[in-house]
Amino acid sequence: MRKALVVISLLLLVAFAVQFVLAAVGGFTRPAGEDAYALHSVNGMAVIPILTVLTAVFAALAKAPGKLIGLAILPIGLVLLQPIIAMLAEASTDASGVSTPLGLTIGGLHALNGIIAVHVVVGVHRAARKLAGMERADTTRVPAREAEPA
Repeated sequence: MRKALVVISLLLLVAFAVQFVLAAVGGFTRPAGEDAYALHSVNGMAVIPILTVLTAVFAALAKAPGKLIGLAILPIGLVLLQPIIAMLAEASTDASGVSTPLGLTIGGLHALNGIIAVHVVVGVHRAARKLAGMERADTTRVPAREAEPA
């Protein structure tokens, strides 16, 4: 079950990487229509939450420490925050629908929140690898070069 946790956490990490690619696809789609971010939305509102729940379930089944189980479920909260941030950014346009500095700043928080979620998932994946005993045994450090004499 611990190796399954490693695999599902890796799939979740890949889904987050794909999410950033899909955001770029939406951002660079011309002409930009309502469906430019459709794949980004589907991945963010369906695939990532399902994989997050599965990661937390696998962590519990693998008898992972409570901290790892909690860390595994944390991305759900971050993902639920994403559409709220996006709606606030959209609501912060001026009367003619043009972006405002406030709206753009709030929109930047959408990206920042995504980066935080990825960071959490990286931590989950590393902890899962450690739990499964998949860490590299060779942890020898390469000695740092001493400063050359002047």
